[in-house]
Amino acid sequence: MSVKSPCIELCKFDGKSGLCTGCLRTLKEAREWKKMTDHRRHQIVNDRSHREKKLTRL
Repeated sequence: MSVKSPCIELCKFDGKSGLCTGCLRTLKEAREWKKMTDHRRHQIVNDRSHREKKLTRL
């Protein structure tokens, strides 16, 4: 089963972390999402809490 994109159509990238404040992906990850393996997509989605902490610390 494919992994659904975490995009919530609120694209704004933080200059310090490089993460989108909406979906918590990098610009590169967002652009390459459709080409990624499900394994890599799961890694990104499962890393959400770590990415949230990174974004709020800055």
